[in-house]
Amino acid sequence: MSDNASGSSHGVSALFSHGRLTAIPRRVARREQLLAHLAETLFEPRREYSEQQVNEALLTVHEDCSALRRYLVTGGFMTRTRDGSSYRRADAALSGSEPPGPA
Repeated sequence: MSDNASGSSHGVSALFSHGRLTAIPRRVARREQLLAHLAETLFEPRREYSEQQVNEALLTVHEDCSALRRYLVTGGFMTRTRDGSSYRRADAALSGSEPPGPA
């Protein structure tokens, strides 16, 4: 019943049925695996997204886009401007080696 951490795409695929996320994982490690997958597959590097665009992308996989958006930001997979007007994929969190962009 253990997840194969090295085979993240296989592990993440088990969370989907017919292209839709069946549930947001409760286990932090499993949820972070999912969030990394969503950030990499739904959002382009160095592109700004409005909250509506983020919600629309997340709605393609699960109806609770607010929870997924919040988890992406608090987990460090996406950054949000202080006023909440725009979002970006946080590539350094995904790769673990890329330095943050210019301020």
